[in-house]
Amino acid sequence: MIIGVPKEIKDNEYRVALTPAAVETLVHAGHAVLVQAAAGEGSGFPDAEFTAAGAQLLPDAAAVFAQAEMIMKVKEPQAVEYEQLLRPGQLLFTYLHLAAEDKLARALVQRGINSVAYETVVLPNGTTPMLTPMSEVAGRMAVQVAAHYLERAHGGRGKLLGGVPGVRPADVVIIGGGVVGSNAARIALGMGAHVTVLDLSGERLRYLADVLHGNLTTLASNRRNIADTVRVADVVIGAVLIPGARAPRLVTREMISTMNPGSVVVDVAIDQGGCIETIRPTSHSEPVYLVDGVVHYGVTNMPGAVARTSTYALSNATQPYALRIAGQGFANAAAADPALAQGANTWGGKLTHAAVAEALGMQFTPLRSALN
Repeated sequence: MIIGVPKEIKDNEYRVALTPAAVETLVHAGHAVLVQAAAGEGSGFPDAEFTAAGAQLLPDAAAVFAQAEMIMKVKEPQAVEYEQLLRPGQLLFTYLHLAAEDKLARALVQRGINSVAYETVVLPNGTTPMLTPMSEVAGRMAVQVAAHYLERAHGGRGKLLGGVPGVRPADVVIIGGGVVGSNAARIALGMGAHVTVLDLSGERLRYLADVLHGNLTTLASNRRNIADTVRVADVVIGAVLIPGARAPRLVTREMISTMNPGSVVVDVAIDQGGCIETIRPTSHSEPVYLVDGVVHYGVTNMPGAVARTSTYALSNATQPYALRIAGQGFANAAAADPALAQGANTWGGKLTHAAVAEALGMQFTPLRSALN
């Protein structure tokens, strides 16, 4: 198979879909890998490393899209990519988050793009193997970001996350105890904050209470507990995920209005629409805005800021799947792996993921029917 890796063009997105080591693995398996010149520079991978790994360098994105059978990206295609570069029948393998991207979803359907989303590949135990690495990065980053914006110079209350002897630490509320939430809690506890994690699963809360150490409180997630904890929080981190579906709005505008001015909200669920009513997508260029005096951070590609770490973590997770798709073809690979089959979001002009279809009010077609 001919695999194309274009340079990412989303605002301040420095990741690249494959490391040189992953390219070498694919080339060794007999596939051709086309890499756009300078695609890896933001992650610290010069062109020479890709050519040494066996990749063919192409001068621009148009050349990559024109020749590749499968396009591997990091973030969802931007307008210029899906309107001008992607072609009918081409396979797109990337993060998509279509439940919050109505225009993109409709464009992929209308243009007959066969898209497979990293984030909707779900294993039988409920884990998301290609989303988990970036959730780990984003969860840890969320606390760094919150600590930064709590500083008075950046619009915050002027509180040190861990306090000092004789002074209370900051109160960090994390809504969702999954991969994002547990990683955020680990970092916040390590910095000395008082951390409250809310989750629907009592089993998950018991697990977190066992493995996390420090000033931790676990609470059942319900409207009353969310409202009570948000009111006294210095930091609220949204960490809710329903694979493929739009995130539920758990923190209301009314709850936000009860927070102290200069408190900080970081909604990691923003890629799926956000779990906080007052959140909207932002960029690394303009990351924050105020609502009722509360600092809101809604950057949709947080891990792009730590591109080298993120590229290694992402490529480690996606390369085995890319190898299977390239070697067997998607239809055969999906038939052998039901988890991979769930990754198909659009195929042959049909929307093939039920949760995305429900979120967008579009017609759902089972993948098997679309393949036929």
